[in-house]
Amino acid sequence: MKSFRVFQIAPLVATALAGACVPPPSAVVAPPSQAASAAQGVSADSPGLVSAADPRAAEAGAQMLRLGGSATDAAIATMLALGVVEPQSSGIGGGGFLITGDAAGTVETFDGREAAPKAADAQWFYRDGKPLSYPEAVPGGRSVGVPGNLRLAAMAHNRQGKLSWRTLFQPAIRLASEGFVITPRLHAMLTNFPRTAALDPAGHALFYGADGQPLPVGTLVRNPALAATLEMIAARGADGFYGGDNASTLAAKVGTAPVNPAPMSVADIAAYKAVARPPVCGQYRQFRVCGMGPPSSGATTVFAILKQLERFDMKALGPASPVSWHLIAESQRLAYADRDQYLADADFVSVPVAGLVDPAYLAARSSLISDGTTMASALPGTPAGAKLAFGRALPQEEHGTTHFVTVDRWGHAASYTSTVEGPFGSGLMVGGYYLNNELTDFNIVPDRDGKPTANRVAGGKRPRSSMAPTLVYGPDGALRLAVGAAGGSTIPAQVAKAIIGVIDWNLSARDAIALPTLFAPGGNTVFVEKGTTLEAMIPALVQLGHAKVIVRSPSFKANAIEKVDGKWRGAADPRSEGAAVAP
Repeated sequence: MKSFRVFQIAPLVATALAGACVPPPSAVVAPPSQAASAAQGVSADSPGLVSAADPRAAEAGAQMLRLGGSATDAAIATMLALGVVEPQSSGIGGGGFLITGDAAGTVETFDGREAAPKAADAQWFYRDGKPLSYPEAVPGGRSVGVPGNLRLAAMAHNRQGKLSWRTLFQPAIRLASEGFVITPRLHAMLTNFPRTAALDPAGHALFYGADGQPLPVGTLVRNPALAATLEMIAARGADGFYGGDNASTLAAKVGTAPVNPAPMSVADIAAYKAVARPPVCGQYRQFRVCGMGPPSSGATTVFAILKQLERFDMKALGPASPVSWHLIAESQRLAYADRDQYLADADFVSVPVAGLVDPAYLAARSSLISDGTTMASALPGTPAGAKLAFGRALPQEEHGTTHFVTVDRWGHAASYTSTVEGPFGSGLMVGGYYLNNELTDFNIVPDRDGKPTANRVAGGKRPRSSMAPTLVYGPDGALRLAVGAAGGSTIPAQVAKAIIGVIDWNLSARDAIALPTLFAPGGNTVFVEKGTTLEAMIPALVQLGHAKVIVRSPSFKANAIEKVDGKWRGAADPRSEGAAVAP
């Protein structure tokens, strides 16, 4: 068995995998000496690199690169494998966004966001005339959107794939059939979220013992039902998922769910289409930043955070300065105010994307920021093309997303964020995979201040997303960084922070991701990461005018690949079990 090189694998998961004495079928964890040498970077003429939230999934992508596959091939194989080993976060029962870029800087984006069934309306999450709370709305059928990951994968593979469709499924099939080890992170999620993980008898049987407790860390789990589903899709293509027995079973599962049953038809599933959308790009300092447009709020929010900081000397201030983080907080407050006001599915509402990323508009927004005081309030602006017919709604947070990045031997890159929304999605399971709870990303209450919100539920509509897969090109036009994150509405904040770390503070992508996260999503509240330098800065932030600074435990998970001195270097969040793997 050929071993692979692992970058930055968290010690906790390395110990768990080694201690179990049963490594994943297609993975061997590299010894420390190998990891240390690999951390210096990968030669530019190597077959590429993969960074993902789990080393076994990263190895699945690396296998595709070894076989001569493209970055997109590797990304699809990684997505499929993550659905096996990280079922709490992603899988074929969910959706995602993919952004790809070639060596010449041509960028494409693919929308595989889940869609509401045709029967959905503005009162979708109401019961007896009253809105459900977010926790009430999550489990069961009403939160499930038609999954999009496989239609996305098929579209991207048709355009950019080099290997056969069947080949991309083989690592995931092996992991599901031969088994994968429960890691500390998965065990923690099974412990903390049994309401969804064990809602379905199939999920309970797969991950819990006879005593009702989660299987212990190190247990080898086999998922033959998922292996069979993946075999079927590998043979029949994405149509095998969106038609036939799988579609019938999926629709019936949603319609007869023990909690919140809801109408979803076979026609809803068959009608789902992935969409190739125009990328949203802009210039921050001398760098071109490209991301995903609506229904994602990622690109516009990340770019606004960055561009509003451009007039400040972030490099001179540095990451140790409370003023740096004060400025980041103020810029986030403005960016999230616009996000919450305007971003939604542009196929259903008018989203002023061009106005939101216009340099003159963002310069005017930046003028509201002071390095010595805090804004009394951060309200939405009026970008060109805005139609102020919508009320503003505040974001929900979730913990069921994953991100991964790949580069291939031709210098092409793929940045892919995949999700089932909350941990284990809706809790419903079909064919060995969990179904998403993505529809809770809509505004549960459809109106605010007497106006409809842009992100209200509608049949066929895709809910607003925070996912922000991003590519950054340097002054020379070459790819400098591919990055993305998981963590619900914190995602744009995490991605912007990583880009500031790389561009302004001259940090490696690894160190930029590892920086503490500050989150200021609106209002006057600022969240800072517990146990970090930001917690020690609270008195200074309060002195700058931030009256409400709350300490929160980390729930972040980012991955990146960067090019430095002609070499690819991988980065995975030290808070996660992630790794970067070279073929």
